[in-house]
Amino acid sequence: MAFQNKNLSVIAYANGFTLWHYAANETLATITASGYFNTVKTLMNTGDIIIINASDKTSIKKIAVGDSAVTTAALD
Repeated sequence: MAFQNKNLSVIAYANGFTLWHYAANETLATITASGYFNTVKTLMNTGDIIIINASDKTSIKKIAVGDSAVTTAALD
């Protein structure tokens, strides 16, 4: 299943930072694959945080927006 815009919401926004929430009936590996969030690339910024409720796990990731793809990574 592909990214669904209806499953993405903003929890908080301040000073150019956004805390996102995404919930879907897909595995965490699928949702965190490079490019999964490309359709909303213009809305996201590097350094934003996303809480993901996947079918198999819940995780908090940081977002990186590159020239070719949106990626997620573990928090430092």
